[in-house]
Parts: sequence; C-alpha cells; structure tokens
Amino acid sequence: MKVLRSRLAALRLSPRPDAYLARADAAVMVLIRLGLTPTVVLTVRASALSSHAGEVALPGGKRDLSDADLAATARRETVEELGVAMDQIELIGELPGLISKHGLWVTPFVGMMPETVVLKPNQDEVSDVFEVPLSWLEKDVRVATERLARQGVIQMAPIYEFDGYRIWGLTALILLDFLTLALRPVDGA
Repeated sequence: MKVLRSRLAALRLSPRPDAYLARADAAVMVLIRLGLTPTVVLTVRASALSSHAGEVALPGGKRDLSDADLAATARRETVEELGVAMDQIELIGELPGLISKHGLWVTPFVGMMPETVVLKPNQDEVSDVFEVPLSWLEKDVRVATERLARQGVIQMAPIYEFDGYRIWGLTALILLDFLTLALRPVDGA
C-alpha cells in the first residue's frame, strides 16, 4: 500500500472545468479493505431510492451544508451507508472529478480500512455490499465499453462483471481512473 499512497500523493489534479463550477457537489469513496488480498468495497443501492436504485455504486452522495469539504462528504456518506466508524477510515488521496448523468460534479476519494472492520450496511440506502479484489481490478477484465453522453461530455466507460454484479457508468469510470492513476505502474515504477 506504500506504492499506492505515493502514487496518489504524486497526482497533480486539474481544477474543475469552468463549465462545471456552478454544479452541485457530490463525493464518493474508493474504499480499500486491507489484508492479505486487499479489496475495494462496492454497494448495491437500495431499490426504494429515488436515483440509481439497484445499481452498483461506490459509497457516497451529495455534499451537505454541514460538510467542511468534499473529503468530509465522502467520509460521512461512507459511515452512513456502511455503518463503519469515522476513525476506521484513513483517507489517502483524491482522484479526478467527473460529471454525473444528473449534472453533479463528483469527486472521488481513496480511503483504507483495516481488514477486521465489520460492515453494517444501512438497509435504507444499501441492499447489498460486495468486495472486488484489487488483483482482479488490475487485470481490467471489462466485458464491454459503453459510450456515455453526459452533460455535453462523451465518456467511454468500461463495463465489468464480477461475481454476478454489473459495474458500469460513473462507478466504472472512477474505478478505471483508480486503476490507471494509482494501481498500474508508471514508467517502470
């Protein structure tokens, strides 16, 4: 995980494009469970939710006025959705922001938690939780690539299938950024 930390620390993120400065903010967490086989924690959104019901997602959501910053949003939402304690999440970096299909500017953060943390999903928000090994994600075994037209931006998003779950859309785009910017070696590193 030392290499992951250094790669995230070395990222030089571009500022949000002017066209999206007035957009509402959201934040998500690429949450890594440490252990012999580190994993990324993903959720399936509850079917009663008004948006993205039943879809695979990273923990996260819209920024509240009480959130000090977007990192606080990502932490708060992760705590609310997964039932973990705030001090069980160590924030280690940020990934480039993206525009969602609903026009939110979404900022992804990367966090780590110990292997021993027990998840207690909030059933009002999450119907299921599963974990994808980083070693599987590194292989980039997409089953397809889809063309997404979002808020005037064309995005080419991978589609992954893991253990019966379909990972696509913004979640897949964020995981691809995580893969290419933080997991894969650059210049032989």
